[in-house]
Amino acid sequence: MINLSKESTGPGKSIDKKATQEELLKLQEQMSSLQNLLFAEKKYSLLIILQGMDAAGKDGTIAHVFSYMNPMGVNVKAFKEPTPEEREHDFLWRVHPHVPAKGMIEIFNRSHYEDILVPTVHKTVEKQIIERRYSIINSFEQNLADAGTVILKFFLHISKKEQKKRIEERLTIPEKKWKYDPADSAEEHNWDAYMSLYEKIFEACSPEFPWSIVPADHKWYRNYFIAKEIVKTLKSLKMKYPDKGNLMTNNLS
Repeated sequence: MINLSKESTGPGKSIDKKATQEELLKLQEQMSSLQNLLFAEKKYSLLIILQGMDAAGKDGTIAHVFSYMNPMGVNVKAFKEPTPEEREHDFLWRVHPHVPAKGMIEIFNRSHYEDILVPTVHKTVEKQIIERRYSIINSFEQNLADAGTVILKFFLHISKKEQKKRIEERLTIPEKKWKYDPADSAEEHNWDAYMSLYEKIFEACSPEFPWSIVPADHKWYRNYFIAKEIVKTLKSLKMKYPDKGNLMTNNLS
């Protein structure tokens, strides 16, 4: 079982920043080519789930890691607090419309896992109902996989010290003030509860669709780590371009 307190939030001392940033550029170029292939073949889709504590860097990851990709082939969905309409349906009702079609990449900024995390910590849903959600999510993800969706789940792992620093920046840096939410500071007090829950999620919602624990204190390494995993996964699909006639209508470029 994963113990987050023992998982590093930064790169090892032997990791060279400049060399890693140069490698990231190469990975991003590969991602662009592989995205085009994914879109052209239309055999698979890719769902990328980003989870993490407040200020863990989900927005920054999306902005930087996917900057080389064609926007026509990528969608981003941020899952915030459920709306009144969403609360009138089952917890996956708001998720289904955003799963990726074949050839597409969908990025979830937070996800269906919020419907375990938040109601558990804040005790807004009965415990037995929340417990059933683990198996419902596993079935949901298996259903997506059966339909050709490849799922990558990333937990952006930052330290309490780094989170505090980033939240304080939202109070002092003009370009970041709009992102500040008093609830972010309030949730600091629930850190241990969230860490414990994430550990339970990693155990209960794997190994078929395992979680990657991303050391996220350093943005340059976080971006490299995720880009490397995406490239490795897309390469493993052994995709091929379709016949020339189909390629003319399917190609992103």
